[in-house]
Amino acid sequence: MKSVQVQLMHSPTLNTVLMVERTLEQAKELMKLSELKARLPRKVMHSTLLHILDYLQQSGKIFVSARGIAWVYRQPAQMEKLKARGLEI
Repeated sequence: MKSVQVQLMHSPTLNTVLMVERTLEQAKELMKLSELKARLPRKVMHSTLLHILDYLQQSGKIFVSARGIAWVYRQPAQMEKLKARGLEI
């Protein structure tokens, strides 16, 4: 009988996702992946970080480009203020 090795993908914890979100939101600037890793309060596995960034991009919270990663999400109250000032959406 042959043994089959199955590699399971590591899922990040909610605390890790929130830590990455806070770091990106507080940055207020475009940053490279290496800079994000350096700014995180604790180390995160590279594959786990990429998994988190995929989730944040799909949920519309970040924008990822060749130049870096930027936080783009706005709370509903912030969006109302922008609309009141005349920003056309």
